[in-house]
Amino acid sequence: MATEYATLAGGCFWCTEAVFKQIRGVVSIESGYIGGHTVNPTYRQVCNGDTGHAEAIRIGFDPQQISYGDLLDISFATHDPTQLNRQGNDIGTQYRSAIFPASAAQEEEARAAIIRAQADHSQPVVTTIEEDATWYPAEDYHQDYWAGEGQENRYCLAVIPPKLQKLRKHFAAKTHSG
Repeated sequence: MATEYATLAGGCFWCTEAVFKQIRGVVSIESGYIGGHTVNPTYRQVCNGDTGHAEAIRIGFDPQQISYGDLLDISFATHDPTQLNRQGNDIGTQYRSAIFPASAAQEEEARAAIIRAQADHSQPVVTTIEEDATWYPAEDYHQDYWAGEGQENRYCLAVIPPKLQKLRKHFAAKTHSG
C-alpha cells in the first residue's frame, strides 16, 4: 500500500481530526499548521492570527480504500465552506476553509470538489486552493485530541457530535461502522 496525503483546513483542527478518524482507509492524521510565514509557529501564535497559518490536518490515506475526492467531499459536508475565515464562533484566517494540494492531480480534483460542493450550497463556497507549503505539526497535546481530553471540552462537545452525525448520515459506507 502506497500512502498518499491530503492536507485540509476547515476550522478547528480538533474538530476536523475527529471526523476523519472515523473514515476507512485513513491510516494517519496529524494536526498542524500550514500556509503562513512564521517558521515553527506555536498554537498561541497561530491563534493570535499573526502567522498567516491555517489550523489544518494532514491525512495519510490508502487510495485503494478511499479516494482523495471522497476525502474532499467529506470535508465539505462536515464544515461550512461558505464562511470566510471562520467556522462558527472560531473567527480568523487561521480557521479558513482551504485545500493544500500536493500535486497537479490533487489540484484538479480540488477544483472539481469545490464545484460539487457549490451545488449543495446557496451561498458561494469560499474554500481556497492554496499552494502546498511547509507543514508544521501542532504540539503533542493537540494530536488525537477528541479521543482524549476533547471528550470533556465543552467546545468540542458542542461542535464535534453534530459533525459526526453529518458524517454518518451522508457517508456511513465510508466509516469504520458503515
